[in-house]
Amino acid sequence: MRQYPKTRLRRARQADWSRRLVAEAHLSPDDLIWPIFVAERAVDVGPVASLPGVARFALSQLAEQAKMAAALGIPAIALFPNIDAAKKCEQGKEALNPDNLVCQAIHTIKNAVPNMGVIADVALDPYTSHGQDGLLRDGSIVNDDTVAMLAEQAVILAEAGADVVAPSDMMDGRVAAIRHTLEAAGYADTLILSYAAKYASCLYGPFREAVGSAGALGKADKKSYQMDPANRAEALHEAQLDLAEGADWLMVKPGMFYLDILSDLATLGVPTFAYQVSGEYQMLKAYGDAALLEGLIAFKRAGARGIFTYAACDVAKVLG
Repeated sequence: MRQYPKTRLRRARQADWSRRLVAEAHLSPDDLIWPIFVAERAVDVGPVASLPGVARFALSQLAEQAKMAAALGIPAIALFPNIDAAKKCEQGKEALNPDNLVCQAIHTIKNAVPNMGVIADVALDPYTSHGQDGLLRDGSIVNDDTVAMLAEQAVILAEAGADVVAPSDMMDGRVAAIRHTLEAAGYADTLILSYAAKYASCLYGPFREAVGSAGALGKADKKSYQMDPANRAEALHEAQLDLAEGADWLMVKPGMFYLDILSDLATLGVPTFAYQVSGEYQMLKAYGDAALLEGLIAFKRAGARGIFTYAACDVAKVLG
């Protein structure tokens, strides 16, 4: 067994060059996915009060933002819409409009930067008047009817040019339905990034404010479909089911409080991603950019292939 003083682990920590040489986890712009909020109404464009440094963009601003992200080496953008409240209804029908805000945003980004990866969220909460991710009947979320609608939404997003569809709803069986529907519609190459382990967390508040669903949701919760924070083994079960149904990649959300889950899912041998969610970003941003970077390194150390972070552009500039 190696022992002190023959072995001194501090030797490799003495200089910047040696610390960099033996670092076990590395962070680069290639690891970053930038979540962008796009707003339909001019009054909603601008800074998000609860997320310092984060803004909602108008469609007319997306081309410039996509070009900036590409220049920084960021490989993908994830789109999240703030829909005009007048277009929301209990059934979330605007999600199936092939000319809705997200579809227009996809066209805009792809026209500006054809090689930029575009990830489109598959869920109904931006479109429902009640703020839930699924269809509501007699006070309960209806799983199978929701899944059928999500599969249709995924095809519409693929037709618009999305490279990746990302079901974040946590309905049972939605990955299989989406994969089957994409194949039947001729979109066999569209990737599915499944939010396989999405927890019923208190850390989504600023995000819900940014997309305009917080007020609609009110005091209701999503505990009947998002995972219980107490559960670990269940996450592995969820991930295995999603892979069997045709998911290409997996997501753990939130990231910071669930590094054990991220580490578990990373052992499955498929690309697994972490989402530094809005509440995490808000807390770390208050502590400083060094804390943000340390959090991102923690995701990489736990096995993340890529990270969704609102700080993607700022971090890419630092790493550049």
